[in-house]
Amino acid sequence: MISSAVLGIDVGGTSIKARLADAAGITCGEWREPTPIGDSSGERTAAVIRGMLEVARGERAVEAVGLVVPGIVDERSGVCIRAVNLGWLDVPVRDIVQSHIDVPLAFGQDVRAGALAECLTGAAAGVAGTVAFIPIGTGLASALIVEGFVMSSGGWAGEIGQVVISSGPHTGHRVEEIASAGGMAQRAGEASALAVAELVLRGDARATSIWNDGVAVLAEAMAWIFAVAAPDMFVLGGGLTEAGGLLLDPLEREFAARLPPTRPPVIARAVHGDAAAMIGATYLARRLLAAGDLP
Repeated sequence: MISSAVLGIDVGGTSIKARLADAAGITCGEWREPTPIGDSSGERTAAVIRGMLEVARGERAVEAVGLVVPGIVDERSGVCIRAVNLGWLDVPVRDIVQSHIDVPLAFGQDVRAGALAECLTGAAAGVAGTVAFIPIGTGLASALIVEGFVMSSGGWAGEIGQVVISSGPHTGHRVEEIASAGGMAQRAGEASALAVAELVLRGDARATSIWNDGVAVLAEAMAWIFAVAAPDMFVLGGGLTEAGGLLLDPLEREFAARLPPTRPPVIARAVHGDAAAMIGATYLARRLLAAGDLP
């Protein structure tokens, strides 16, 4: 008899990743498919997900699927309000995908799923209270986990990257234009933010200015989060964290300088890397099964 498992699926702008995990959380298989181009309805994406489910069933009996997508996502209604990279606007993703598969479907947003993964088995495992997860990638967003509960607020919670800077040299720019990896790379005219980091290490003045600006704006955004939610830990993800101390050391200083006289929270690097959302999707599927709230 084939033992049962859950399938976690992370839909990204260029690829759809799936991980099959058994009851102990052990990975039984992973797959990747290209994200359909120009799929504004979500139907072709749903067809790819159906195909991945069928492949996974060759390894295990799949009890449920956890699906996470990028953008502004309302988990309660199952709607992706907006995902620019996918061309989605008010797409009822959960209903569409559920119509393509015959197992229960848990639905969520990729950053919040990544936060859940880091809290359960990653950098914040065992941390009680509040955790803020910030993946620094092409864009910039955050997620809050409070006593194990993922904050969503209709899909808008944590969208720090979309806040418009209202003072200083970057007035009128959105936070992610200055502080994200994509924003730094674009401003420097480089292929990646890590390429900018290499220039900083070589003493390039322009790259250093762009880097320092990004760090300062990120620290400011983290201070906003701290003022509202006072997280016990900030977990930073995304490829930019590979810069190590070049990012984290000045970020800790800039962040602490913006706080009231109190002990600053721990800032840690994420453990799960770009698999965090996919792992979080498997946890969403498990939670759905445990709750017994099945269609």
